Amino acid sequence: MFAFNEDQGLNEHTSPFDVLVQVMEGDAEVPVADKEIALKPGQILLLPTDKSHAVKAVTCFKMLLLMIRS
Repeated sequence: MFAFNEDQGLNEHTSPFDVLVQVMEGDAEVPVADKEIALKPGQILLLPTDKSHAVKAVTCFKMLLLMIRS
């Protein structure tokens, strides 16, 4: 579980595994490769291992992150 205040987030990076993100609360912007994705509560996003991504909270934001190690 990650929690961010408005305008906080994670810098651009990649993951060694696919990542599933479920939005629990708030809004965020998630750039994946060259595409900007707006996330809202209840949404789920799959981040592939080979795509760079970042997270920027638009409002106070909470997400559940699950690494898929299969």
